[in-house]
Amino acid sequence: MINKAILIGNVGQDPEIRYTGDVNNGAKVATFRLATTERYRDRNGNLQEHTEWHNIVVWRNTADVVEKYVKKGTQVYIEGRIRTRSWDDQTGNKRYVTEIVADTLQLLGRRPDGQNPQGGYQTPGQPQGGYQQPAPQQQPVQQVQPAAQPQVKPIEEDPGDDLPF
Repeated sequence: MINKAILIGNVGQDPEIRYTGDVNNGAKVATFRLATTERYRDRNGNLQEHTEWHNIVVWRNTADVVEKYVKKGTQVYIEGRIRTRSWDDQTGNKRYVTEIVADTLQLLGRRPDGQNPQGGYQTPGQPQGGYQQPAPQQQPVQQVQPAAQPQVKPIEEDPGDDLPF
């Protein structure tokens, strides 16, 4: 069975950082809301938008990265799994929340000036990406003469060939 969610969106508010247990011995967890927007044209040709909000949860080292680099408005790529939790609130009502527990977090888009000079962060084992690096300087293009085409002899039909194609 597969439980996988892949999202690209913008962070809706600064992440909340907490610890399980105390700060020294507990695991760090970061939570934030991510907005994904679908744009499409309706039957009349009018542009429509639908924004969906997702609750994102990241743990340990990835939570450290979120604490340092993720702020409201940051565009991120998330891979994770969908999890639904339930609990009883103070009045005894059953409450539910659906979350994306992120396994992979990658910063996207351009970095704000003065922040993160080394570029974006990706979790271990992920392909390069993230913040765009300056383009390398172009070298002048050298003119190359095309190679001479080899002489090709036409194929002569063999009268003894009785194949139907």
